[in-house]
Formats: sequence, C-alpha cells, structure tokens
Amino acid sequence: MDLKEKLVSSFLVFENGVDVDNPVHDIRTEAIKNFEAKGFPTKKEEAWKYTSLNTLQKIDYSIFPKKENMLEYRDVKKYFIHEIDTFKIVFVDGVYSSFLSETTHDGVDVCLMSSALNKPMYKQIIDVYFNKIASKDDSLTTLNTAFSREGAYIYIPKNKIPKKPIEIVHFSTGNEAALLLQPRNLIIAEENAEMQIIERHQSLTANEVLTNSVTEIYAAKNSNVDYYKVQNDLTTASLIDNTYIDQKDGSVVKVHTFSFGGKLTRNNLNFYQNGERIDSTMKGVTIIEEKQHIDHHTLVHHIQPNCESHQDYKGIYGENSTGVFNGKIIVDKIAQKTNAFQQNNNILMSDKATINTKPQLEIFADDVKCSHGCTIGQLDEEALFYLQSRGIPKKEARALLMYAFANNVLESVRIPELKVRINKLIANKLGVRLGFDL
Repeated sequence: MDLKEKLVSSFLVFENGVDVDNPVHDIRTEAIKNFEAKGFPTKKEEAWKYTSLNTLQKIDYSIFPKKENMLEYRDVKKYFIHEIDTFKIVFVDGVYSSFLSETTHDGVDVCLMSSALNKPMYKQIIDVYFNKIASKDDSLTTLNTAFSREGAYIYIPKNKIPKKPIEIVHFSTGNEAALLLQPRNLIIAEENAEMQIIERHQSLTANEVLTNSVTEIYAAKNSNVDYYKVQNDLTTASLIDNTYIDQKDGSVVKVHTFSFGGKLTRNNLNFYQNGERIDSTMKGVTIIEEKQHIDHHTLVHHIQPNCESHQDYKGIYGENSTGVFNGKIIVDKIAQKTNAFQQNNNILMSDKATINTKPQLEIFADDVKCSHGCTIGQLDEEALFYLQSRGIPKKEARALLMYAFANNVLESVRIPELKVRINKLIANKLGVRLGFDL
C-alpha cells in the first residue's frame, strides 16, 4: 500500500474517532475526495518542477501516534524564546501538551483548534472563517483539511492586543519510526487588533517525520499581524507549510521565514489583498548545506487599489544543497496605484549547490510601480581580501560578509529577543562566534 492509499483508508478510521455532526464534517469529506482525485503533486506540475516528493512517499509513516510521550520543560527549553514571557501552544507528536503550554481566554482566545471545532460557543467563528481561503485545489492543503483536528486557534477581538507574544511549537519525539503530522491553525485579528506569533517545528530524534501544515490568517481592517517562522530542524525532518492570508482595508501583515534546517522544506505563502491601503511583507533568510532542499513559493494577489507588497528573500547554499524561489505578484486591472517589490538574492558557497529562482509579475493595471529581480553569485573576493588584509581570519571574514548579506532581513525583526536568537542560529550555521548583534 502506497502512502496515498494509506491516507485515504486511514480517513475512515479518523472519521470514526470524530463527531460526524461536527460543523466541518462535510468539509473534511469533500477534502479527502479532492486529495484522492489529485494525489501528491509531481514534478510534471509547474509549481513542483524543482521539488520531488517521491522519496517521502516511500516512507511508511504512522498516521496517528500510538502513544503519548511526556516531555520535561528543561529538556526542550532551548527551543522556546525563554528570554521573554510568552503564551505557548505546544504539541508533542501532534497531541496538545497542557504541561508545556500557557493558553488564555482573558479578553483574547489563545487555545486549541480542537476546542474551536467541537464547542458550540465557537461555531459562529468557525462557520465564517474555517477553510474559506485555504486552497480547494492544492492537494496537500486538502489532505490537511481532511484530517484537520488539532492545531492553534488564535482569536483577537476588535481593538485588543495580547499581553505578550504567542509561540506555537510542535515537537516530534521519535516514539514512532516515522510519523506524519498535520497541524491546522486558524488565526483571526479583528479590526484594530494586533499580535506577534513565533512558530517552530522541532524533531528531538533522528526518526523520520513529515509535517503537512496549513495556517489560515485573517487580518481585518487596520489590524497588524507579525508572524515569524523558525525552521531549524534535523536532516530527517521534512516540512510542507501552506499559509493563506486574507487582508482587509489598512491591515499590515508581515511574515519572516528563517530556514536553517530540515531535509525538505516547502513554504507556500499566499497573500490576498481584499481592501485598500494594505501592506504585505514577506522576508526570509535561508542557510542550508549537505543535501538539504528548501523551496519558497510566494503569491501576492493585489485585488484592490492603493496597496503595497514587499518581498525580500536571501539564500546561502553550501555543499550539495538545493534552493528554489518562485515568487508571483498578480495585479488586477482595478488595483491601480499598486506598489509591489520583489527581490531574491542568493550566494552559492559550493560548486555543487543549486538555486532555481523565478520571480514573476502579472500586471493588468496601468498605473502601478512594480519591480522584481534576482541574483546568483559567490562572495565578493575583493571584499574578502580587504577584510583579511585588516587582520580578520578568512573564516570570520566570510561570515561577516554573509551576515551583511542577510542584515536587511534581520533588521526588520520586531522582537529583540528573537532577533538575538536568530543571530546566534546564523552564527552557528556559519561556524563562527561573532561578538556583536546586528
């Protein structure tokens, strides 16, 4: 039995374990039919031309964890931003850990997706928002929808700001030889609401794990969402992350993606600007080596006039690693006065490293300011020689140049403690210790 057949047959078991009268029962049923019809994406599809899932499909993943595994905070403390106080929604092998979490219903809801899906008090919100912007055509999104049960549910009412940032952390413990996780997150910021979110997926052993995650973010009028994804997993862990963002008038949403580890990582980031005076920002830093594979796919759809979008992705690729960047900007005919910027810059540290980059513009309006571009190259040898001539060892000089290369992405991080943590992660990836923060 291949993985697709295993998943389709497992859906029947999943259905027996959930309430068929649940408001999303019909949505799940339709989603599994869509996945069964489409199957896993292949390299024949343009969007997956440079990323193959064939190897992952040969692994015998457990669809449901057989037993829970308790974790002590001291054993996983380093994976949290423990320098600051945060709300925490923590899952261990896909199961909520109340011991490691700190949720709240004090003016805002920072809690579980399973609660929102099963309790009548949340039904109105679920009916309005759940699965409304997630793709019905993307097969991996529909697979997640079919098995949607657990994840983070964050609802910030009008004019509210949580007292502290929110961390969403997924741990896999290695209880299973190979495990498939499918978290589903629903994040809603009502009018004038604000929030900061940090998300991380982390394996604790070398056992295989595949995470197929879907997040829906709704940013209402004049709301502000600051989202950070930290990807620094083991080389036996793979992540497919589908994030869908719906923005209304005057909203600001920023997503920073820091990709440093994992066997195969695919980030699909989709912005839909359904209003005016919207600001959408996507920034990312990728540093990988060995045979790691990172694929960033972004979409910004400018639907209304007088909006902005900014994309800036930096990649540093060593050894036999592979990077992919495919960024698309669509400007509808009505979306006049659009200002859209997209840039992808890459450094290849090895003759065997590969980058495939494809920035795209589809513009149907005539009064716009849009630009895109990409670069692929090596470190500046003259700059490297200059630093060495000033007494800086070659290894540290190379690290300094790479820090400078990524700096304009790092400088927009608004949580100081997270910025320090990212700096340390980059220094560790570069194999140096630098006595300053950017």
